[in-house]
Amino acid sequence: MILSPVTLALIGLLLAAWTAAAAAAVLTARLRLRRADAAQRNARRLGRMVEESPALPLLVRVDGRIEAPPRLAGWLGLDSVPQFLSELDARDAPGGERGIETAQLEALSEAVRRTQRTAAPFRLVVTPRGSSRSLALRGNLADPTLAAGGAAMVWVFDFSDSESELVKLRGDAARARSDFAALVGLIEAAPMPMWFRAPDGALQLVNSAYVAAVAAQSAEDVVAAGTELIETVDGETAAQVAGRASAARAPVERVVAATIAGQRRALRVTDLPLGEEGVAGYAVDIEDMEELGRAFRAFRDVQRAMLDHLSAGVAQFDGQHRLTFANRPFQRLFSLGADTMNDPPPFERLLDRARDMKRLPEVRDFPLWRRERAAWFTASELVEEAWSLPDGSHLRVVALPLPDAGLILIVEDRTEQLRLSATRDTLLRTRTATFDSLFESIAVFAPDGRLQLWNRRFAAEWNLEAEFLDEHPHIEQLLRRIAPQLSQPQRVRLIGDAVRAATLDRRQTGGRAVLASGRTLEFAGVPLPDGNGLFTVLDITDSERAAEGLRERNTALVEADALKTRFLATMSYEFRTPLTSIGGYAELLDAGLGGELSEQGRDYVAAILSSVARLGEQIESVLDLSQSEAGLLPLALEPIDLMPLMTRVVQDRAGALDAAGVTLDLRGNERGGSVEGDPRRLARALGHIVDNAMAACGPGGRVLVELSRRRAKGRDIARIVISDNGVGMDAGQVARAMEGIQVTGDGQAVERRRGLGLPLARRLIEAHGGLIELVSEPGQGTAVIVELP
Repeated sequence: MILSPVTLALIGLLLAAWTAAAAAAVLTARLRLRRADAAQRNARRLGRMVEESPALPLLVRVDGRIEAPPRLAGWLGLDSVPQFLSELDARDAPGGERGIETAQLEALSEAVRRTQRTAAPFRLVVTPRGSSRSLALRGNLADPTLAAGGAAMVWVFDFSDSESELVKLRGDAARARSDFAALVGLIEAAPMPMWFRAPDGALQLVNSAYVAAVAAQSAEDVVAAGTELIETVDGETAAQVAGRASAARAPVERVVAATIAGQRRALRVTDLPLGEEGVAGYAVDIEDMEELGRAFRAFRDVQRAMLDHLSAGVAQFDGQHRLTFANRPFQRLFSLGADTMNDPPPFERLLDRARDMKRLPEVRDFPLWRRERAAWFTASELVEEAWSLPDGSHLRVVALPLPDAGLILIVEDRTEQLRLSATRDTLLRTRTATFDSLFESIAVFAPDGRLQLWNRRFAAEWNLEAEFLDEHPHIEQLLRRIAPQLSQPQRVRLIGDAVRAATLDRRQTGGRAVLASGRTLEFAGVPLPDGNGLFTVLDITDSERAAEGLRERNTALVEADALKTRFLATMSYEFRTPLTSIGGYAELLDAGLGGELSEQGRDYVAAILSSVARLGEQIESVLDLSQSEAGLLPLALEPIDLMPLMTRVVQDRAGALDAAGVTLDLRGNERGGSVEGDPRRLARALGHIVDNAMAACGPGGRVLVELSRRRAKGRDIARIVISDNGVGMDAGQVARAMEGIQVTGDGQAVERRRGLGLPLARRLIEAHGGLIELVSEPGQGTAVIVELP
């Protein structure tokens, strides 16, 4: 069948339209395929991004179903993501408990339900069982395009690493807060004022010590008022000094005075710039330190002044070996002048200078010797040396290292000490030889009773062996060796008592001991100044025998003297009777009762009467002397005016004075005083003194008698001085004149002087309680001084 062209055209059009539609469909399909591939690739990329992202989505539907990527199951320790939210608590899962803790899951379920109801977001942190992983949950209402009906979208973040960092940061922050609190507490509790200034210099923070120092109520009041602790110094305020420290970016330290608690105190103030934050400051009270410094300087000055008065030289060197001090003896020993002390040399140069001055010992290698001495500075202990100088001096050198690497050098000149030591050794040897040559036995005991020194005679006296004495035995050991040698061994304790009294009681005692051999020993214990005791023993056997003979002879002499005294008294009494008769008959003849006498006969009678009177006076003198020596002189006491008495004595000797050609002057007055005495015997005593003065003067001589009064020891004393200008006497003659004895020409015996005047006068004056003194010089005359109460 042949189709019409129209039909064909229509068919062609239909085919063309179908072809075009097919082509369009193919193109659309391809376009959609490409779009689907792109969407799939994008979905895979987004899924991969979700898998790789630090947060995983968890979609919780209203019925409790959940949708989540498989990686979330790994985070929760599950094999796969369960269907429901409640199944995330896999307590009964094989292999142990896994999933979210029950309490945490309940909190999550409650938060999800609240979000689904109210669309309120929530945040939680959970930790899966058996894992250290920390998961942060951030939940909100899901977009309706994702899930209709009010599902909740929960994003799960694994912040385990961040949590560790956060824990660390929290710990660091806690420690920082603790350290800051401790620092603030330390600053607050600091005893010194501390403060902080803002960059403009205003006070921003002060501690309690600052508040107390300025006597404020609180730190806020101090900061608000801007109360400054440090006063303006040289026109510069404390804030300006802080600004200067901030500008220089360096601490500024100064010492200023401030008033604290009403007292002026020295403070060391330091301002520390803290970058752009401000300036910190603190003040240290150094008043006590300054006081200690002043006290130390005063002590050092006193110590150095004291060292200047020592005999030893003292020098101090610092850690750089430089001389810092040398006392005067040290300067003198090493000839250090003022120029040297103004520029103190180091130790080595000082040794060089001393060597030039020949104040060091001569050594072969001086540089080596000097280095060895320089090593004293680093020595671990004290070093001592002896130096012998070229001039014969001997020095003792002591080097004392100091902890600060310095050195103290002490130099002592021992030249004189060594010389004295040698002299002492010589004296000791001399003492030993002297001890051994003494006639006495000598021993020296220490306070502990041990024998220290002895001579050879001591060992021989007590028959002691040298070996025994060399052991320095105790006194008790010595007494046991001595006791058998005594006639009465029990008396050995007297020897021990004498030694103990000398050494312990410091008193001198003595005694006697009789040996079994018959010898008599006299011993004594004498304390010595050094605390020891000297024990001396003397053999007095021969002297005892001589003393016994002398005692017997003395007894005989005493008896003979008593017999002589009685004889003289008897003879004097017996002489008076015939002498009285002779005088009486002579007076009768002189009166003419026997007849008229011729001129020559009257002269004879006058001579007889004169001789009788003189002999009677001599007999009275002998009788008075013998009675006074025997202590039997009777005194008829009565008040006596001395001036009339003395006048009568002088007048009785007027004729004798004219005959001798001697002038006598009597000075005094009625106020010369009165005494209580025997007028007759007192006149005899004074008359004998005047007679001796007249006898001592030749023709033309002069005798002076002077009466006076004086007061001594609360009583009046009558003083009579009878002097002459005769030849005088020496001391020996004066002594013999007063004693009434004189030495014979051969010097072997003594005899009574022919004159009894002065001895009798002394006896009579002393019997009246007075004193008599004879003063004479050869060629200057003699004066007799009589004092009567």
